[in-house]
Amino acid sequence: MTQPTDLTALQMVAAYTSGELSPVEATAAALSVIAERDGEINAFCLVDEEAALAQARKSEARWQGHYTKGLLDGVPVAIKDVFRTAGWPTLRGSRLTDAAGPWPDDSPAVGKIRNDGMVMLGKTTTPELAWKGVTDSALHGVTRNPVDASRTAGGSSGGSAAAVAAGMAPLSIGTDGGGSIRIPASFCGVVGFKPTHGRVPMYPISPFGPLAHGGPITRTVEDAAMLMDIIALPDHRDPTSLPPTLATYRGELHRDVVGLGVAYSPTLGYVEVDPEIASAVATAVRALADAGLNVVEADPGFADPIDAFEIVWATGVAGSLRGYGDQSRDLVDPGLVEMWDRGLTVSGVDYLDARQVCVDLGLAMGQFHETHNLLITPTTPIPAFTAGHDVPVGSGMRWWAQWTPFTYPFNMTQQPALSIPIGVTRDGLPIGLQIVGPRHSDDLVLAVGRFAEQVLG
Repeated sequence: MTQPTDLTALQMVAAYTSGELSPVEATAAALSVIAERDGEINAFCLVDEEAALAQARKSEARWQGHYTKGLLDGVPVAIKDVFRTAGWPTLRGSRLTDAAGPWPDDSPAVGKIRNDGMVMLGKTTTPELAWKGVTDSALHGVTRNPVDASRTAGGSSGGSAAAVAAGMAPLSIGTDGGGSIRIPASFCGVVGFKPTHGRVPMYPISPFGPLAHGGPITRTVEDAAMLMDIIALPDHRDPTSLPPTLATYRGELHRDVVGLGVAYSPTLGYVEVDPEIASAVATAVRALADAGLNVVEADPGFADPIDAFEIVWATGVAGSLRGYGDQSRDLVDPGLVEMWDRGLTVSGVDYLDARQVCVDLGLAMGQFHETHNLLITPTTPIPAFTAGHDVPVGSGMRWWAQWTPFTYPFNMTQQPALSIPIGVTRDGLPIGLQIVGPRHSDDLVLAVGRFAEQVLG
């Protein structure tokens, strides 16, 4: 039989059903990989072996009694350390947080995972306050890419993506305020889905507000759809949370998408893309067209909105840190301090102007999708770069958003966006393809993602 750590979540459930595998065996295998590999990768900031095995034993008893709790009962899962988890500290990569707690409650997604009977292995690393596109912090150190430990795993959900890519867990949940699910998914060679804003409720509400999304990181699109059916249910603690969908994501995954109109934008009209990535994405898009998607090359027609993104982002950082005095600055990531100071200079009018840019961008994309059902781009214009740096060495870039121009615009518009792996560079570094849909078209984006997986292998 295939090793438990090589199975997808749905394969694991099938093995539980047939009796070939038990939740205790699957959890023990995951913990073994964590013990073997995490010293180098640093994907987890907390592993609770005793609690995980206790959950697994309860799940095993349910499977033996033929009364499982949920869709993925007994499947191991990793939790990004920005989601509150009862009994475990949520430090968010920051030395400003008191680990003593108390920690009495679950965030909405974690509560739904717990109620489903999944086995929570521990908390995964994040940069401080999830503020940047790589994963390192003074508190937990540098998280590295399982494909090449000299490279970054990306961020801010880098620990979650690294855990899934390394076989430590078949599933994880992350957050995405400017690409933080899709960037590490692309860099590590796994699937990352940022749903429509509000589809996965968040509590506490992120200081990055309308930019922030929660979603799954998995090995397959089918697993992502299954996890969405668990975590994408409303919660009264998030006033932006959306009502339940009329159909399940797993049920809509197999819909016929042949003939669907898809725009392919290699550069969004302004991005410089690494030639290997550009070639790989172009080849993948040709294969999708040959398989039946109606692909045309078209740019959405907007200019780079990075200045407005920075204003909204910096304001969120300042909001996160407003309760801490100047004496706290020595404990904070220096790059985060710079963004904190930037946020303190933003006026209310500046912020409203930046939010208007987001609105206008959303209107432009809404109009674009009147003609094109979906948009395909590279996920990132570069492969994973040297670990321990916020930007590629020698790039001259000032901050992380400058090297991920394909991701943050679709946080500003609150659209669903999926990254799937489509190949590797000559150095063996993963390449991601991004599929973007109109707001509330999460099921369609996932269905086309699954179609692309089948076509591209």
